[in-house]
Amino acid sequence: MSAEKSASVHWEGAGKAGQGQISTETGALNKYPYGFASRFGDDRKGTNPEEIVGAAHAACFTMAFSFAADKAGIQTETVDTTAKVRLVQDGEGFKIDRIALTLTAKVPGIDEAKFQELAEGAKANCPLSKALAGVPEITLKATLVQ
Repeated sequence: MSAEKSASVHWEGAGKAGQGQISTETGALNKYPYGFASRFGDDRKGTNPEEIVGAAHAACFTMAFSFAADKAGIQTETVDTTAKVRLVQDGEGFKIDRIALTLTAKVPGIDEAKFQELAEGAKANCPLSKALAGVPEITLKATLVQ
């Protein structure tokens, strides 16, 4: 099985004054605005690459966790994940130096050790974690809700 998904960006203007639009093939994002202010400022009307990476990583990790639990014969009831992506100055440019995943899940019939094992396995094996292996620090805080 394989899948290929696409997204596109249209940009107008120069540097900080420019404005872009992000679209995805599914239409989930359709000419959604982004620019300097939504990336580095307080503009909440647009998005930015880091939150899109965070959303993708959280979504991928969550599915990987649920699938791993299912493979182990354990049913997940609810799984919530947040990904905080940190962008820092790197010389004259920038880099992502940390992604902090926070998982909260309700998984009846699982003990803490198995829960942590599945969570760590999902972090290591989800395709986005693998693609983001160049990020120096990817952390996971996993909380089992009874």
